[in-house]
Amino acid sequence: MRDLNNSNKHFRKAIEKLPLGVSSNFRYWGDDRTIYVKRGKGARIWDIDDNRYIDYRLAYGPAILGYADERVDDAARAGMDIGGVFALGTELEYEVACRISKMVPTAELVRFSNSGTEAVMAALRIARAYSGKEGHVALEGAYHGVFNEVLWYTDVEGWDPKNGAPQVRAACDGVPHIIKPLFYTVPLNDANALEDVLRKHHADIGAFLIEPIMGNCCALTSTKEYLKDVRMLCDKYDVVLIVDEVKTGFRVSKGGVQELLDVKADLCTFAKAMGNGYPIAAVAGREDIMRKVGKGVVHGGTYTGHSVSLSAAKKTLEILDETDALKTIENYGLRLQAGIGKILSARGIKHCFTGHPSMMGLFFNERAPSDYRCWKKSNYDFYDGLAIELHELGILVEPDSREPWFLSEAHDVKCLAETLDKFERAVEITMSKMPGERPRTQTA
Repeated sequence: MRDLNNSNKHFRKAIEKLPLGVSSNFRYWGDDRTIYVKRGKGARIWDIDDNRYIDYRLAYGPAILGYADERVDDAARAGMDIGGVFALGTELEYEVACRISKMVPTAELVRFSNSGTEAVMAALRIARAYSGKEGHVALEGAYHGVFNEVLWYTDVEGWDPKNGAPQVRAACDGVPHIIKPLFYTVPLNDANALEDVLRKHHADIGAFLIEPIMGNCCALTSTKEYLKDVRMLCDKYDVVLIVDEVKTGFRVSKGGVQELLDVKADLCTFAKAMGNGYPIAAVAGREDIMRKVGKGVVHGGTYTGHSVSLSAAKKTLEILDETDALKTIENYGLRLQAGIGKILSARGIKHCFTGHPSMMGLFFNERAPSDYRCWKKSNYDFYDGLAIELHELGILVEPDSREPWFLSEAHDVKCLAETLDKFERAVEITMSKMPGERPRTQTA
């Protein structure tokens, strides 16, 4: 068993100065299970109790090349020599923007931000300005950051379809209910539902905000046919299509999910993988839409275009664009899936994978849920129990089953062998502790 004495001791101090003892709600795993990191290198991290983990969270995806990658860190140090932040531009902005446009053809113009939340906020503002309409549509179960316009969820707990559509509720306290009429939701992979909403409300809806691979719904994935219909419907009803690539961008392919699933965004957002962990994000898109920035739309920030983050992004994108890094990551993911599948099949445990091998969801069903409504009805208790056992054995996955596993170029054959050995042990332990929750085939 792990010793978390130092982490627990630090938590008791941190809670006196930090809400939940951390700087993000999602880092709090409980009063006696929240861990604090000492360092990270490659695909591994060490906590302050010196427990070592193979990490499949990767900070929700940014460390695509691995922690403390020398190539990127050397570039970041060179960025320090430039001087940091000036409230003026540098040549780096243009250079990184050109690389993004090269990799993602729909990114004709680019503006930099500091986080995915900021980039999506900007994309919605630009879309509203361009369309002249203030409402937007999002997928049920989607996550687009922590700002008011997107902090809403579809309440399907105990929902009976006979009573009409499920209720939309604020995701947390402090979200102004006055903006609720601007927010619409539709199920994934249901173009008819989207058209019904647009037919009734297109005069008020200026944008459709979509993650084609849902980063906070276990990598449930849009079909190509659905995305083709989405593109057609957005054109038909004069709606700006915003593809949120905060997690998929430069990860699932060089051109992101747009290349992988053959969809063209009007606007798109990037963050996580583009800087290998350095804080940087971007909103990009069609030139005619992006030209609204500065001509009616305000966008800025003291720390946007920071020389250290831009230098890190320049090197990270160069590596992803010009080497086989993404293919290496994908191949590792396929081998990991094959190994996990063999372990589960040997025990008669039904399972399937979702998303992309570099950003994969694991379901203990024969078929993956088709949308968020089906996911909420699926059996994820076994996964929740398994995650705890994996942590004890030194394999770090998100304890919340909504989050995919993220892979990096630094995951190697040693990581694979150790992961599969410990995954098998964790499955056995979980089965012994949760005999009544043994995974079974379910209808998605």
